[in-house]
Amino acid sequence: MDLMSNKWIANLLVCVLFVGASCNSVEKKIYVHLNYTVPCVRLLNATHQIGCQSSLSGDVGVLHVLESEENLDWVLSSGPNPPYMVILESSLFTRSIMMKLKNGSSRVAGVVVVAPNTNPVEGFSPHTSCPNENTGVYSESYDPALAHCNRTVWNPLGSGLSYEEYDFPIFSLKDDNDTQVIRQCYLNHNKAVNGSSPRYPLCAMQLYSHMSAVTDTATCMRRNDINFTISPEMVCDPLGDFNVWASTKPLNNTEKGHKKWEEVVIAAARLDSRSFFFDVAPGAESGASGFITLLAAAHALRNVTQEAPPNRTILYTFFQGETFDYIGSSRMVYDMENNRFTVDLDNVHSVLEIGQVGLHGDSRLWLHSDPVSKRNGSVNEEVRKLIDNLQSAAAGLGFTVGEAGFSQPLPPSSFQRFLRARQIPGVVIENHQFNFTNRYYQSMYDNAEYLNVSYPPNLTPEEQLEFVTDTAKALTEVATMVARALYVQAGGAESQKDNITADRQIVSQMLYGFLVRSNNSWFQQLIPSDLSSHLTDRPTNFYVGVDMQSSEPTLLVQYLLANLTGSTVNVTQENCQNQREDENDKENKHFFTYMWVQGAAPPNSTEREGFCVRSTVRLSRAVSPAFELRDYTSKNYSTWTESRWKSIKGRIFLVASHELEMLTLGVGIGVLLTSLLLTYIISSKADILFSSGREPTNATY
Repeated sequence: MDLMSNKWIANLLVCVLFVGASCNSVEKKIYVHLNYTVPCVRLLNATHQIGCQSSLSGDVGVLHVLESEENLDWVLSSGPNPPYMVILESSLFTRSIMMKLKNGSSRVAGVVVVAPNTNPVEGFSPHTSCPNENTGVYSESYDPALAHCNRTVWNPLGSGLSYEEYDFPIFSLKDDNDTQVIRQCYLNHNKAVNGSSPRYPLCAMQLYSHMSAVTDTATCMRRNDINFTISPEMVCDPLGDFNVWASTKPLNNTEKGHKKWEEVVIAAARLDSRSFFFDVAPGAESGASGFITLLAAAHALRNVTQEAPPNRTILYTFFQGETFDYIGSSRMVYDMENNRFTVDLDNVHSVLEIGQVGLHGDSRLWLHSDPVSKRNGSVNEEVRKLIDNLQSAAAGLGFTVGEAGFSQPLPPSSFQRFLRARQIPGVVIENHQFNFTNRYYQSMYDNAEYLNVSYPPNLTPEEQLEFVTDTAKALTEVATMVARALYVQAGGAESQKDNITADRQIVSQMLYGFLVRSNNSWFQQLIPSDLSSHLTDRPTNFYVGVDMQSSEPTLLVQYLLANLTGSTVNVTQENCQNQREDENDKENKHFFTYMWVQGAAPPNSTEREGFCVRSTVRLSRAVSPAFELRDYTSKNYSTWTESRWKSIKGRIFLVASHELEMLTLGVGIGVLLTSLLLTYIISSKADILFSSGREPTNATY
């Protein structure tokens, strides 16, 4: 190859490198990527699949901002440029509109819901009207008249949107710069003027949320077991996490099963929530109000249970996955029945569960009990004692406590899973007598605003953390009632009851940390340094997630409970992390857990002073027994799984008319063919075009 040919190849390589380097900048000029996209994802159970997904390469549609339900005709029939990517204001995200879009899905490429900055006045719940109706205690064999919410429809605003299947992607966007760009793009290019069709180029959107799993849990778990490669690709994972529990008296956790002469009073709350969208589950009323109350009650009982121990042990339990057919509570009951837990059901004396206890100006709580088990005289007697304890404990506080009614069934609650195993006395505390007062149950609007956690303007984050809101004051009084009642129920002396009071400052800090900003100075002090990255500058997401991945709420509640109920011990970091108080200690690890937390930094220093916390806090698996039994069509246990995915993203761009696209394609093909022809001609004549005459060897100068 001669010099001229080498120069030609070098120039070609330079051009290729230049084009490759500029591809990224060209893409930025074509596409506007959306920054904060939250998808609806696919979930599966024993019988079917729910949720949303896109095609493998993403779904593309022309943007259309829906202005009213009457405007749907443009999307479903009359619009000339289908498929459409429909932009919905939150007020239009209703079952009526979504079912019409679902049924006309051949003309719908996807839906984007603009999340508002304030909650809708009319209320919104995408959950079902009868939560967990098939896995609670009421069934054909346990008072059929109370099954399937025949007596009380607990969630009348429930539209069931979260339990539908959609063949197109559905995303949520914050009402911020992204949505302004989308609206402006729509107004500039897509909005019809005076009834005329918009002209090209049109503004379009592409959404990626392809899900790997299909059909049902049995199908996806079977596909998980197929091993055609060294690294088989999983398509779904069981929903699950860990339950968090602690006891007022150290129990030997190494010896599982029945404990002789031991009686426990279970104090329970749920940790999880959900909404229609994957990463937005604030759960302020449905979850946080209950478990924050229980955490505050546990702290209020720390000193008195050490100084004047009651006859029975109080077992604080925080269940995960209760939204999805009682994953956490059903697993604990299963473990108790099979001698895999620290105690068994024979050790359980009674149950007190704290449900939705946010007081919205009503200043009244209701005590719910099971009318079926109360037909047993001894059960009814213990339930009566527990109700009396609660009413006595509430005396002098800023609210009243009433009984829901003798024939009223239990609301959706973890306690129902214990009753499925045996008749145990128990009470569930709620802020409703009949149907939920929570107008945003299991939705993205069940947030700090709804629970009235608000702060005066111009406060710094640190000042907000310390500010005692009215909600904090109310929940503190509820926690005081719970703590006093638990102490007496466990056999503690009545004379000690008035000395038990919850700390409103701690309640305020927990409300801020869980519902406003988990990345705060107080939470940072109470966790180990390797978990500090889990804290964020936004509210906690209470979605349960998938098995073997501890979620943020689980980790936070684990360390909060340890700090609020445990004690600081003077041991080295190495011994603390090795679950011992010194090198010769081999016994304490059976009764206690040791946690090294990073602590606070002294004034004028950036170096934190860590310390060791000794407590009885432990984790137990919160994964449905159905997956251990490999019974993926179980009717007794939760079978929920979450599909895996590879990419979640969205972008907008301008799309040309079909005719222009065809013309561009034709011109491109023409240029390609011409280039090939010229290349062939030049290659065939290369010896003429690129040859250089040689000088005679005898030439002289």
